[in-house]
Amino acid sequence: MQLVKEQQKISIDELKQMSTNTFGTLVKAVVDVKQNIMMVDAELHADQEEALLASGSEQENVWGISLYPDKLPDEGWIEFDSMINLRPSQANRTRSVNDPHMQQKIRDLVAILVQI
Repeated sequence: MQLVKEQQKISIDELKQMSTNTFGTLVKAVVDVKQNIMMVDAELHADQEEALLASGSEQENVWGISLYPDKLPDEGWIEFDSMINLRPSQANRTRSVNDPHMQQKIRDLVAILVQI
């Protein structure tokens, strides 16, 4: 797993390499929309979530996504699907991120953290 911060961005080439080493086309990631950080490169979103929570992230700010670096510049390169997104307490009752405002916040954060 690798923690990505604004001061230590990750490149598209690094994401492409990670994808070929694991799932072939995607890189699992978990973002903290409050701390503006992202954990990448793990088999399970839950492992990334656990690492962020252990380092001080709060559950309501942590969302699971998948990145498809080969799909850039298509908007569909970010997929909002993860079991960790099931949050009835936050009115999110699916594996997706249902709130369009939160989806945009995640897109904006990824745009900051990934060097294109």
